[in-house]
This record gives sequence, structure tokens and C-alpha cells, in this order.
Amino acid sequence: MSVEQDLRDRGNDSCELCGGKSGLTVYPVSPKDGSSAEHCVMTCETCHHQLHHTDSIEPNHWRCLNDSMWAEANAVKVVAWRMLHLLKDEGWPADLLDMMYMDEETTAWAKDGSDDTAGSGVVHKDSNGITLQVGDSVVLIKDLHVKGSSMIAKRGTAVRNIRLDPDNETYIEGKVGGQTIVIITDYVKKT
Repeated sequence: MSVEQDLRDRGNDSCELCGGKSGLTVYPVSPKDGSSAEHCVMTCETCHHQLHHTDSIEPNHWRCLNDSMWAEANAVKVVAWRMLHLLKDEGWPADLLDMMYMDEETTAWAKDGSDDTAGSGVVHKDSNGITLQVGDSVVLIKDLHVKGSSMIAKRGTAVRNIRLDPDNETYIEGKVGGQTIVIITDYVKKT
């Protein structure tokens, strides 16, 4: 059987991201070569176009990721993770990223082909000088008073699925106690 037929069978002749049926096309998920259905996603013409032309992304179209991020196929999870990171400034994608789970190998694949901070020249490092990446988990190394609230983020608190400030290497974002806060990298260590 061909890769395309395998994907049509896996996705029930629908886009594996949004469920659309028009203009179905095989989308190889970089950096994999696309020689196996495990490394590809079946996409409709709308998803395929927006994956290739990120300047024409319609954020509301990608609300479909709320469902597809739970797919069994790792390639679908990788594309969902990358799109959610690309759209995280919309607000709702950040919440979905906080809920999303992928094993270490799939997360590495997603990060490997992601250009989330590529070209920005900004490198985020924890208190030990270890480079931080989007999606990493960190632990607070001291109690932090959260500005604008009475909350104190306690030392030893784990912050999962961090986001990086593209303009400032000392700032990361993460959820503590259900609230998204900005954290200075000097006060965290990567786990």
C-alpha cells in the first residue's frame, strides 16, 4: 500500500487536523523524509496551504487542534504542537499546550523541526547555564513574589511547558498555580 492510501485509511479519507475533505494532500512532517505514513499527515487544502504559508494563517481555523492534538499518530501530534506554538500569542493555544502530552521522542521531533525562536539570536539559559527551549520543564530555585498579585511562587515549584520571550533572554513564561506568569531565568533550573 502507498503512504497516501495508509493515511487515507488512518484518517477516514479526511484531513487529520481539521476533518476537512477537499483537496487531500500528504504532508511530510520535517525533518522526517515522508517515506512512511508514520512520518506524514493527511491534510486538506486549507491546512496544507497554511502550513506552507505561515503568513496567511487564520487562527480560528486551527481551533480544530483542540481535538487533533489527542490523535494517536505522533505525526499529527507534532504538527499540532508546532501550530499551537506558532499561534500561542492568540491566548487559547497556550492553554491547549499546557494540556498536551507527548513522550520525549515525539517532543524532540516536534522541537527539531520547529523554528519558534530560530533567527532571533536570543538564547535562554537557566541558573546553571543550561540552554532552555520551548516546552521544557523547570523548577523554581527561590520563592518569587508575583507582581500585581498577592501570590508567592514557592521554591521547588515545577513549571512545565515553558514559553520563551523572543525579545528578552532573561524572561520565560509558565503556569504556576493556574496563572501564567513571567519568570526570570536566573531563578529557575531545567529538570
